[in-house]
Amino acid sequence: MDFLSLPSLPTAPRQISSTNPHSKHFHSFRHPLFIKHPSSITHIHFNPTKPHRYAITSSTRVLIYAPKTGKVVKTISRFKDTARSGEFRKDGKLLVAGDDEGQIQVFDVNSRAVLRTMKGHNQPVRVTHFSPHLPQIISASDDTTVKLWDLSTQTCLNTFSSHTDYVRSAIFHPTNPNLLLSGSYDSTIRLHDARLPEDTSNVITMRHGGNPVEDILMFPTGGIGVSVGGPILRLWDLSMAGGSKCVRALSNHQKTITCLAFDGEKRRVLTGGLDTMVKVYDTEDWKVVHTMRYPAPVLSLAVSPDDTHIAAGLTDGTLSVRRRDPKASEIPEDTASKNLSIVGGSYEYFADMEQIFGKGYLKAKRNELGPAKGDVDEYKVETRRKRRLKDFDRYLKGFKYQAALDAGTKKTIRPTTTFALIQELIHRDALRVALSGRDDVSLEPILSFLVRYVTDPRFGEMASEVVGVIIDLYTPILGQSPILDEMLSKLQGRIERELNFQKELMKLKGGLDMTLSQAAMSRVIDSA
Repeated sequence: MDFLSLPSLPTAPRQISSTNPHSKHFHSFRHPLFIKHPSSITHIHFNPTKPHRYAITSSTRVLIYAPKTGKVVKTISRFKDTARSGEFRKDGKLLVAGDDEGQIQVFDVNSRAVLRTMKGHNQPVRVTHFSPHLPQIISASDDTTVKLWDLSTQTCLNTFSSHTDYVRSAIFHPTNPNLLLSGSYDSTIRLHDARLPEDTSNVITMRHGGNPVEDILMFPTGGIGVSVGGPILRLWDLSMAGGSKCVRALSNHQKTITCLAFDGEKRRVLTGGLDTMVKVYDTEDWKVVHTMRYPAPVLSLAVSPDDTHIAAGLTDGTLSVRRRDPKASEIPEDTASKNLSIVGGSYEYFADMEQIFGKGYLKAKRNELGPAKGDVDEYKVETRRKRRLKDFDRYLKGFKYQAALDAGTKKTIRPTTTFALIQELIHRDALRVALSGRDDVSLEPILSFLVRYVTDPRFGEMASEVVGVIIDLYTPILGQSPILDEMLSKLQGRIERELNFQKELMKLKGGLDMTLSQAAMSRVIDSA
């Protein structure tokens, strides 16, 4: 697509039908998860390697979450002041972050050990990135400078000081290891060449129209840049011949746009703003194809590389994560091919194996498989019928924990199987996920099941744990739902009756102990 042919004036977006394919795609992001933090979520970054864990930066910590369970798996808290811009390296093994003390730290993700510490800024470091090309790091600070660091020696290779105000965004060029793009509150975007001395003749400057630049992006080819500041999104031609001019300006937000992100396929751009909106642009015609509303202003935004998670950080400390299940057609071919090494029978497969293992391979296989029906040159591998999974097993395999618990508490399922399912949910730290967000109708079967088995000595301890989670989750709505109140009352009555029964048993046991001890003493006296 030729971006230079696009008009530069903003156009009012027409209403997009909710049935368009883009909107349909983003409507498939369900299972919303809201996690509350004490401070604003200033940055989110997904690990480029599977399983695509994501790091969120909030207050003096960088927290790493597991996308499937929504649980914290690592906490990095080696900061004396507010942490900023926690990001993974492309191999997922290292993480870099800045802080308000002006230093940059590099951590080993597994051990959380500090591997490198770089000091050179005298004000908060707002941006840190690993280079996709070389063992280098870029940092941007409120001291108006951008610095390029050598990761192995911890030395500053270059300092870019052409900005005159806070630098809140900076990135490496995706294809050229020597070029850097930065955006500042001085309303400019600047393209730097690390090979040249820093002066005005060697820096390409683009003006964002008087608004402080909050965030920038570059397309994978490196020819087009995107900047946001105020309520305006601008597209830039970054080629030298094009003079780095603005080729389009769009205004679809009511307040300042704070963050930018590509979707997993790099076909759409998402923007988050202080108007609590996230808007999705189709990069073909730059029209808004979908809008998502959040409960508070959006500060940070990220989409997982496999396009299955959208994470947004809000000013009130809420982390919002929306998830969708990938379609079969979206599973990478190399993954699918692992399960399709041999389909039915294939002479070519065994011929290839004979080249690898020697000429006796085909004969050995013929003897192993026995007489084959059909052509003489045709060999068939026995196919075994897969065991059909139960409904709760399928849901569990797909990480649909609520559906798995619903299927496992049906009356047709044996209690031993149900409690084995509950044990698995506890092991995955998913019991709370499976029980949360329910109404009284969906809670009733679970509570009925617990009423039946809470006093069973085999399952009493685990049932009590489930009851404790339910009470913890739904205490705020007690007294508002007759069904929930009735079931909890039944549960309480059942437990009280069991406790009274146990007390009577203890009294009986005490009486029997006394009787037996007296009988033993009588035998001792008689024998004397």
